[in-house]
Amino acid sequence: MTRVAVVLLTVLLGGCSTISGWFSGDDNAVPPAKLEEIADPVPLKELWSTDIGVGYDKQSVNLVPTVQGPYLLAADRDGRVVELSAETGKKLWETKTDTSISAGPGAGGGLVLVGTSDAEVLALSIDDGSIVWRAQVSSEVLAVPRVDVGVVIIQTADGAITGLSSNDGHQLWVSDHTVPVLTLRGTSSPAVERGAVITGFASGKVAALATANGFQIWETSIAIPQGRSELDRLVDVDADPVIVGDTAYVVSYQGKIAIIDLRNGNLGWTREMSSYAGLGVDYSQVYVTDVDSKVWALSRDSGTSVWKQEKLHNRALTAPEPFGSYVAVGDFEGYLHLLSSYDGHIAARVKVDGKGIAARPQAVGDVLYVYGKGGKLAAYTLRGG
Repeated sequence: MTRVAVVLLTVLLGGCSTISGWFSGDDNAVPPAKLEEIADPVPLKELWSTDIGVGYDKQSVNLVPTVQGPYLLAADRDGRVVELSAETGKKLWETKTDTSISAGPGAGGGLVLVGTSDAEVLALSIDDGSIVWRAQVSSEVLAVPRVDVGVVIIQTADGAITGLSSNDGHQLWVSDHTVPVLTLRGTSSPAVERGAVITGFASGKVAALATANGFQIWETSIAIPQGRSELDRLVDVDADPVIVGDTAYVVSYQGKIAIIDLRNGNLGWTREMSSYAGLGVDYSQVYVTDVDSKVWALSRDSGTSVWKQEKLHNRALTAPEPFGSYVAVGDFEGYLHLLSSYDGHIAARVKVDGKGIAARPQAVGDVLYVYGKGGKLAAYTLRGG
């Protein structure tokens, strides 16, 4: 297993040390896999591309484009928030917030939401980008803000979940959760479903909270810290939970991948797995990128292995995104790869951004949106192929 000795950023945050979970793929023992030529690639067509400011600006942040109806929303580290036409890539508005954006954008209820490294949340109007309100929270925001039934859900690096009013940003409730002494730098972005917030913590636990008041509905552990050293005991749930029907799919670092019944928090099938990048789910399979950048396909029904793709090992792959008959992942050199969902073979590849890709690609219908760390945002399709 790739150890946490990989181009690591160690900072002091709220009394707890954090280790960068955004591994670069540099490992002296096992170098990143060299890319092999694809014999008969499927035709991946670029629809449009544009630049979004400085992108990640070499920082370990969580900037993920968000599709909201006909709009595509994106942000950069330098404080820009932009709204584009999802169809054409045409810029509709741009707002310079003069903040260091660390997470987002999220969207809902007519708002575009971003979090900052200065423990602030900004809500912008989706219509014109004007700032509607600003709110202070307890620490840096590394999780994408969510909106549910008039409540903005913010998860901060100190383990707190805060509910803010979507009307004016005032605090409605806060739920505090203990953070271990040492954690990966990263935070699971909550999922919201039918009045509940589902999210993971650095303790290896996953919890459901009531959106209205923050009361805990259930809590379950998918990983238990083990080992003598603090590094051995890292079990962060940094990957975003994926909800399908009444089931949440979750994975932890140095722990397990598991399914959870949303009604009561009971675990279904589990299997050993270590991931900080995350997972994706389609109609029959669960896809996960492990710590060595091996991509697995597991049966949704049982968790048994369907296939494993190892030819991209140590390339710091993103979470996998189902895309038609394929699964999309980005890597540290800025390549987008399409894997067959049937057997995992690499079916297509395109260079998107020379500074790398850290954000999960976003599939909406037959269009795939990809945001590079250098600020390149592009849309691709297999139409006509």
